[in-house]
Amino acid sequence: MRALRRFTVRAALPEPLLPLSQLVMNLRWSWHAESRDLFEALDPDLWRRCGGDPVKALGEVSAERLATLAKDRRFVRRLTDAVDDLEEYLATPRWYQSLGNEAPRSIAYFSAEFGITEVLPQYSGGLGILAGDHLKAASDLGVPLIGVGLLYRAGYFSQGLSADGWQLEHYPSLDPHGLPIKLLRQADGSAVVITVPLPEGRTLHAHVWRAQVGRVSLLLLDSDIEENSPAERLVTDRLYGGDEDHRLRQEMLLGIGGVRAVRAHCSLTGTPQPEVFHANEGHAGFQGVERIRELSEAHGLGFAEALQAVRAGTVFTTHTPVPAGIDRFPKALIERYFTGFGVPMDQLLPLGAEDDPAKFNMAHMGLRLGQRANGVSQLHGHVSRGMFNDLWPGFDEGDVPIGSITNGVHAPTWTARELVEMGTQTSSQGDPVEVDGEVHFDGVDRIPAAELWGTRRMLRARLVEEVRRRVRETALSRGATEAEVGWTDNVFDPDVLTIGFARRVPSYKRLTLMLRDPERLKALLLDPERPVQLVIAGKSHPADDGGKKLIQQMVAFADDPEIRHRIAFLPGYDIGMARYLYWGCDVWLNNPLRPLEACGTSGMKAALNGGLNLSIRDGWWDEWFDGQNGWAIPTADGVADPDRRDEVEARAIYDLLETQVLPRFYETDHDGIPARWVEMVRHTLRETGPRVLATRMVRDYVRDLYVPAAGSARTMAAEGYAPARTEASWRAHLLANWNDVRVAHVEATGAGDTPEIGSTLALRAEVELPGLQPDDVEVQAAYGRVDDADGLHEVTTVPMSHEHTDGSRHWFTATLPLERTGAFGYTVRVLPHSEHLADPAELGVVSTA
Repeated sequence: MRALRRFTVRAALPEPLLPLSQLVMNLRWSWHAESRDLFEALDPDLWRRCGGDPVKALGEVSAERLATLAKDRRFVRRLTDAVDDLEEYLATPRWYQSLGNEAPRSIAYFSAEFGITEVLPQYSGGLGILAGDHLKAASDLGVPLIGVGLLYRAGYFSQGLSADGWQLEHYPSLDPHGLPIKLLRQADGSAVVITVPLPEGRTLHAHVWRAQVGRVSLLLLDSDIEENSPAERLVTDRLYGGDEDHRLRQEMLLGIGGVRAVRAHCSLTGTPQPEVFHANEGHAGFQGVERIRELSEAHGLGFAEALQAVRAGTVFTTHTPVPAGIDRFPKALIERYFTGFGVPMDQLLPLGAEDDPAKFNMAHMGLRLGQRANGVSQLHGHVSRGMFNDLWPGFDEGDVPIGSITNGVHAPTWTARELVEMGTQTSSQGDPVEVDGEVHFDGVDRIPAAELWGTRRMLRARLVEEVRRRVRETALSRGATEAEVGWTDNVFDPDVLTIGFARRVPSYKRLTLMLRDPERLKALLLDPERPVQLVIAGKSHPADDGGKKLIQQMVAFADDPEIRHRIAFLPGYDIGMARYLYWGCDVWLNNPLRPLEACGTSGMKAALNGGLNLSIRDGWWDEWFDGQNGWAIPTADGVADPDRRDEVEARAIYDLLETQVLPRFYETDHDGIPARWVEMVRHTLRETGPRVLATRMVRDYVRDLYVPAAGSARTMAAEGYAPARTEASWRAHLLANWNDVRVAHVEATGAGDTPEIGSTLALRAEVELPGLQPDDVEVQAAYGRVDDADGLHEVTTVPMSHEHTDGSRHWFTATLPLERTGAFGYTVRVLPHSEHLADPAELGVVSTA
């Protein structure tokens, strides 16, 4: 028989221990070591059995043990100190509170997944972990963020392996009452119910669960409630599951329902309504459509007017380096679901328009709804400008208004406690959370090499213990008997160079590139003097049989009795496993097809622990590789044949290991310390560590995107949204007349026949603006190096000054400095101009000479 429902019966907490509930329900414990120490002290054996889950531990600790602890004055004092520390953390002004009134009073951050802790499994990979680190860093900085997501009753999936190495998926049913979250309730105690309209008069209902992430509230919508029909109850069944219809309903609940959940939360708690809405990827795009509907109904704004107000306060972040990674729905499906929603269909559909007229593109909608957009590394920003260039016809890639903010990782979550306590993240410049500008973790310079190396060895030994435990469990789960798993007691060696490779398993990440020459890899693993050991982990999407085959190939290789003590594939990759890998690996391997890795934050987490990266120059590594923090794998970018490219890049990995990595690791001084290796570790901790912090990332978002977006949103909302109405009218008028804008003539004087450096060039341009005024445009002179096909490169632009007008003809002038030798070229272009534009390319129109 199967139970209809499962739940946990807990012992009642004695009065002296009641503050435990306060600690448990704030997820700060997931990155606060002292809080975890306190939970472990409840019952150390139980804590280990519960996998470090304080909710589960409190649910299973005996009443007798609680009674004993209630009388233990030392434990009660520790509990009081922990609660006092949490309250001080929540109340003390932080960096954000120093910014003044320009900073937004509240920011809503939407994401399809959040990786806060393995105890709350609402993530699949890097996007979710990044979102979780964003919330944690926002909390540490005092940023008034509200996270918005979905509560998936089966999470992503738990991964296992069959006897032949095929990935198996298991979907455990999560009981929200057994998670560190609380139901959002009305003043009368009833649950808040959010509704989203569906076709055929149906309604999707959802409860709102709140997870407290330090200072930040994370709202998670749950459709598995009695008010829904069976089909609607399954909308939040699992992350990234189901067909197009199912995914669309999920994204409607996230976007539309998410806005409604934020409104309810703010109303009930007194939290200021968000001035800025941040969509983390296209999944959350419908939040903008809902806000347009709100403004239309509440303030009588037309669609174009409401769009101006919504765009002003919206930030869109793309994490996708390839078109195949974008959610695209049949246009007919959008029409079915949004007919009667309250937004004109002929206005809604163009938001998601793309080359295929039958498709609705969520990333395109995100870019059209967000006045400010960014990629997640400098290289990814460049890739994104190329990928979405068609949305700004007539503009060079460099002019596409998509910037970049390089991702970061939350150091307290991912750094080994022993390294933090040694001072590897201290700076003579002050607390990195509070300091603006570049920071160096120069505290690491005061740590003796022997102590730093000893800690790295200890962390590697800890990883080896964890690998042995997991390899044994995996062997038993795949059908081995107890009598057959004795070999697992001796897998891995705490004194052998350990390389980690752990991430999702799409084809472009090339899980099996290291197997390209299996005999050469075997020789590296079994070298009697300088061996290597490899620990590998990662999940393939349940529908991706290609990814599962890659895992099966890796497992088959690792199963070989000759080498299984040196290489292991560990199923069940999650936050809990990842920490051991980041702590203990000496080298972090990353070999994606460049430039398909948007950022790749796993290597950042290894770097915070003194791990050296061995990576293709993609994502963040392209930006921050400096020759001393690891090794860059040469790329075969010009090789069209994928097999040939894999061959070349795999050989480069083997060569680097044999000629540079292994010699440096195993070359020791008279004290047994690999001095040159330790100096690379020290350099990585000092220089790379501060750069990869999520607090640096969130500060960048605040200064570069949130504060400007809040200013734009306030401007548009002033005087009953009068500026939004005016701006919409101006844009409509400008676009209606733009086809007649023309640069009629350009003349240059002053440089002479043989111009020299230091001289100047005077430009005068005649521009025709029928129906428009000079104030409606910005005329620019663009100049730079010119190639044989007259293409401009390394372009500089300067605004041209309005000289005089004759009817619809207008003259503009500028002076260009000639500052370098070589071929020089120039042109003149006309762009829209309004004080409310965040970028001159925003409207996607330009007229060039």
